[in-house]
Amino acid sequence: MTIDADIRIGQDLPPLTLPPVDRTTLFLFGGASGDHNPIHVDIDFARRAGMPDVFAHGMLGMAWMTRMLTGWVPQSRLRKIDVRFLGITHLGNAITVTGKVTDIVVEDGERRARIALSNTNQFGQSKIVGEATVALA
Repeated sequence: MTIDADIRIGQDLPPLTLPPVDRTTLFLFGGASGDHNPIHVDIDFARRAGMPDVFAHGMLGMAWMTRMLTGWVPQSRLRKIDVRFLGITHLGNAITVTGKVTDIVVEDGERRARIALSNTNQFGQSKIVGEATVALA
């Protein structure tokens, strides 16, 4: 019996807890993603835009959600990820990504789990929420 046979609605996925966001992380993600928007790395630019400092790329938060999922199932099983950005992830925010199985369905002849996702900082503020669908073996 595979672990997938034991997956149940209401089951929590193993959370992903990350270290506090720092400038190095933002710089490296900008290089890796090709997102060189200065609001994420240039404090003077960020302040001119009305922000107190630089802040994380929204897609970095989404990448962390995907990392949490692929720590649970292989990437080849990801079928869909939808997210909604709720707030800015500031420097110093320590993010925890969580997931919970909300439904098990058969779609396109394949058994799949729907997962509610949340990306929350150490103060309990949700930064990103969403839903993923993953194939179960």
